[in-house]
Amino acid sequence: MPDYALERQAGGRVAGVDEAGRGPLAGPVMAAAVLFHAEPPNTLAALLDDSKKLDAAKREAAFGVLMAAARAGVLDYALGAASTAEIGRLNILRATHLAMCRAVARLRTAPEVVLVDGNMPPPLDCAVRCVVGGDGLSLSIAAASILAKVTRDRAMTRLDGRWPGYGFARHAGYATAAHRAALQKLGPCPHHRRGFAPVDQLVLL
Repeated sequence: MPDYALERQAGGRVAGVDEAGRGPLAGPVMAAAVLFHAEPPNTLAALLDDSKKLDAAKREAAFGVLMAAARAGVLDYALGAASTAEIGRLNILRATHLAMCRAVARLRTAPEVVLVDGNMPPPLDCAVRCVVGGDGLSLSIAAASILAKVTRDRAMTRLDGRWPGYGFARHAGYATAAHRAALQKLGPCPHHRRGFAPVDQLVLL
């Protein structure tokens, strides 16, 4: 379970950053940044973990508590995204870093240190520490992972209403068998990612 040790070690104003949606064949990549103003209470910390380890109901519950904590001034958070077009133009890594930079830039409180999940630092104007598996180690990163995941899933559900047939609400754009079958039947929509082989192969047919 994540804890607050990395934030305490870093000292000062520390934000955690994570993304959701690097792997899908469709939709934006979403990033979130979370900065706790003090060590979060145990009641909040107990709800936080790597978003991939939580089911949808637990992610939604944690999301709601994080929003309430933000309204109470316990934390600052911000979101940033990179569009399908930006992913196609930049590649997925650079687009992910763009989304992360946008999230950090939108924080009301500028961080002195940013803890980033993974091993590739985005180009931020402050100290950056990469933490492999950070969403399972740092409460700030875990909180960011939940905000990014829930926000992106909701965006994909809205996209499903505009582009029915692909099942975006069920698989959030990931390369499931059902999604691949829908791609073969319908062809790509404007929100499918160019530069991803299963999409490009259909575009070239």
